[in-house]
Amino acid sequence: MDFRVSLDGRSALVTGASGGLGAFFAERLAAAGARVAVAARRRDACADLCARIEAAGGTALPIALDVSDEASATAAVAEVVAAFGGLDILVNNAGVTGTTPLLDETVEVWDRILDTNLKGGFLVGREAARAMAKTGRGGRIVNVASILGLRIAGQVAAYAASKAALVQLTKSMALEWARYSIQANALCPGYVETDLNRDFFASPAGQALIKRIPSRRLGRLEDLEGPLLFLCSDAARYVTGTTLVVDGGHLVSSL
Repeated sequence: MDFRVSLDGRSALVTGASGGLGAFFAERLAAAGARVAVAARRRDACADLCARIEAAGGTALPIALDVSDEASATAAVAEVVAAFGGLDILVNNAGVTGTTPLLDETVEVWDRILDTNLKGGFLVGREAARAMAKTGRGGRIVNVASILGLRIAGQVAAYAASKAALVQLTKSMALEWARYSIQANALCPGYVETDLNRDFFASPAGQALIKRIPSRRLGRLEDLEGPLLFLCSDAARYVTGTTLVVDGGHLVSSL
């Protein structure tokens, strides 16, 4: 990919960064010049990622963060600010899902998904915005939602509800925090191939799903790089409250 931006001098926090999309986002931000705090429930879960970033010439800081816990969110942002002298970029990526018929959904599973995907986005987003507002230079917040926040599928009610609410939360952030020069946007990936889902998409059911995507392929991690860097860069300085869908046309596929 040849979309080049410079994030030199910026500091970033990526939640849910122990693997998958979060690890990819952290590496791409670091490659663009940002100092990156990589957060997961366990600090040691980010050790390998930090080592890779630093081996490539970047700066990385492992952070212990339970996004659903207010005290943890406050402490994590304070640690980033103390280490980097401020916070310029937040990628709210931490998320969990579950596949359960709605009639069988339990309160425990519902709460776990909503607490991570929605309350976590609020708690970390609020603390990051407070830190950004104090510096007077504003910042960028990217909330990682999903096409399932805009369209529905079976047996993912809690996940879809959390991501739809996250899209609306993003718009509220954009409205209320624009006066502090904070831009908040939602990034909505479609189905992206990772180590966790590769076997499913090789199965007959997975292949049938791929055929319903107009582009006739799954997304790749690198397909999200340009959209992420755009939203985090000065190129998006007048873009806020928007929902950027990266799905190969999945949302516009015919019913």
